[in-house]
Amino acid sequence: MGMEALTGLPDGVVGVELVGKVEAKDYDDVLQPLVEGPLKSKSARVVIVMGDRYEGYSAGAAMEDAKFGFEHLAGWKRTSLVSDYEWVKHFASLFGWMMPGKFKTFPLADKDKAIAWTAADD
Repeated sequence: MGMEALTGLPDGVVGVELVGKVEAKDYDDVLQPLVEGPLKSKSARVVIVMGDRYEGYSAGAAMEDAKFGFEHLAGWKRTSLVSDYEWVKHFASLFGWMMPGKFKTFPLADKDKAIAWTAADD
């Protein structure tokens, strides 16, 4: 169990919470089915939550993450990363510009703001 689909999101927004250790198969089993349609229509709006249940990525998952994002470069509209981990904020400040589409980080306390930002029109 590495990803759980978030429920109750606005129309057009999908999301996952990273739970336990994320494995490569989580991309095929959870993320791919959620974003497949939006990626094809170039309108993927995704919320990713990394809370205290997150335990890390396997090496295979890290590779799948990079591959998955770059295989669908034109499909991403907005992605928000919700986390209180300092290393996540630091990583995002260094490499967030490389993310396809618009990308923004939020603290866990602002999860609702992250969802609203992800759903907002450009």
